[in-house]
Amino acid sequence: MLYDNRLKQAIGEGREVFGVLASIPAAASIELIGEAGFDFVVIDTEHVMINPETVEHMIRTAERYRLTPLVRVPDGDPKRMLRLLDAGAQGIVLPQVEDAATVRDAVSACKYAPEGRRSLNAGRPGSFGRTSLADYVGHANDTVMVVAMIETERGVTNIEAIAAEPGLDLVLEGAADLSQSLGVSWQTNHPHVQAALAHAASVSLAHGVAWCTFLRHDGDGPRWRARGVTTFMLGDERGIAFRALMQARRQAQTSLAGADPAAGHPDQENS
Repeated sequence: MLYDNRLKQAIGEGREVFGVLASIPAAASIELIGEAGFDFVVIDTEHVMINPETVEHMIRTAERYRLTPLVRVPDGDPKRMLRLLDAGAQGIVLPQVEDAATVRDAVSACKYAPEGRRSLNAGRPGSFGRTSLADYVGHANDTVMVVAMIETERGVTNIEAIAAEPGLDLVLEGAADLSQSLGVSWQTNHPHVQAALAHAASVSLAHGVAWCTFLRHDGDGPRWRARGVTTFMLGDERGIAFRALMQARRQAQTSLAGADPAAGHPDQENS
């Protein structure tokens, strides 16, 4: 069945929520994210090779944790979006959005009539027809989110028209690609990048569309919160795991370097 979209509800109520990208193609990745207490997850099919069955298992696992599952697609192919929504995705994340027409087409592909042209199907989100499909259609239109990523200079330039497009629920920043577009690759904290993000966020919020930012640098959270942002991403689970592993290794090396070899291992006393 299609659960209520807890992310959409939280945004509407102005509550802070935290999400992470899932780039490891395994349901176990979603279990870790869910157990860690995140509110939503963005399953990445833009940069990662994940087969359709695995994506569905990842969505199913997110449902188990009441973790809102969004899926980032590689492009605006309506058939791909249809299959992901029929698998139970509660939202589609569109990369590299640069104009209102892209959002308009995505909304049409994600919503059933009269709001869109999504093909009807009595699959798993509709409980395979166990309950009224007429009721399901309305629930799906209220539940499914359309998220636009602003990742280029052109996207920032057209943010007014993009944010004004009906059916857009959330704008997610893509500072890494935006830095490249602005000629300062990987300098996500560069003044030009930050100014572009601040402008796009201001316009989005003025149109009543929530803004989601990545927390990359110290002090990012309070600064964005002061601007009215309540939706945050903490990167992808691969990077988080990598940094945690590096830190664990460094701590072990530091501990061993400071140990007294003559003291022996504490367990040796009881052996």
